[in-house]
Amino acid sequence: MITAFAYVLLGGVLAALFLVPTTTTPRWQWENIWGLGSLIALIVVPWPLAWATVPNLAEVYHNAGFWPVALAFCFGLGWGLGGIFWGQAIVMLGMGLGMSILVGLVNIFGSPVPLAIKEPSKFFSFGGMLLLAAMAIMMLGVAVCAVAGKSRELELTRNPASQTAKPKYFARAMIFCLLAGSLSAMNNFGPIFGSPIADAAEAAGASDLGKLNAMWAPLFTANYLVNGGYAIFLMFRRRTWPLLLRGGSWGYWLQAAFMGIAWPMCLVVYGMGINRLGAYGAYTAYPVFLGASIMTGNAVGAIRGEWGGTSPKTRVIMLTGFAILVLSFVVLALANQHFGNS
Repeated sequence: MITAFAYVLLGGVLAALFLVPTTTTPRWQWENIWGLGSLIALIVVPWPLAWATVPNLAEVYHNAGFWPVALAFCFGLGWGLGGIFWGQAIVMLGMGLGMSILVGLVNIFGSPVPLAIKEPSKFFSFGGMLLLAAMAIMMLGVAVCAVAGKSRELELTRNPASQTAKPKYFARAMIFCLLAGSLSAMNNFGPIFGSPIADAAEAAGASDLGKLNAMWAPLFTANYLVNGGYAIFLMFRRRTWPLLLRGGSWGYWLQAAFMGIAWPMCLVVYGMGINRLGAYGAYTAYPVFLGASIMTGNAVGAIRGEWGGTSPKTRVIMLTGFAILVLSFVVLALANQHFGNS
């Protein structure tokens, strides 16, 4: 159990850190870092990993059947579309505020929604009542973080001397957060609805730690068709692709490589954790995964001074929203634990 949650926590940390290059590559446009990072993350890493850890991979997909593979691919498309909005929201809001709002929304859609689809009767249990309470607390936390974000925008706009990157288009950023939160939750649908792929991989001789890689590969590929395709489109439309080859960009390429490795590995490591937690692992561990992500994102944001130039009142509002979100994660974890024991 300890090892399982250690994997989940590590996955959450990586889920936040892989986004850092989107805010630390100012000479590139968003489509440059996102396009290169997604190529490494969603194509270059997952397929060799799947081939190395799953024997007879092609036969595994055949034995799993058409619908589980098709569902994994569709979830990847949805997750990919959410990733585009996610990256834009982080650029607009910064790591701390962006991760707080986004992770809260993902948790709302990523844990209870698949449970409602698979086992709706669970909502009439004590765990179901806890789940509804957690959702209400989480919505409050997201709202408080949004208030803090709007307050930060107003204060930084009034302070031209501030060196902190000023968030722009706050209303648009909040729409991006809503879209990103609902669509990005599909990355948790794969382990839940794609279990026949993992079962077929295990039957072919894959280890407990490697069998989920067969499910992640088509999910990541579908994600890349959306993310990579959109980034390539923007690079040619805006004529920003030459920035990739501009002199002195080797450090940016290293950041893209880090992004490309941390992005898929956050879910691979998360999958290793939930695989050790039994049938309800994807429900029980998801709040922990997202909790680690939101804490890491806020730590990075604080280190980078994203709240510099704001008033103590605004920072207190943000910390209050963060505390409410953490409370909602605890209640949601308790709810999922009751689901697993019932």
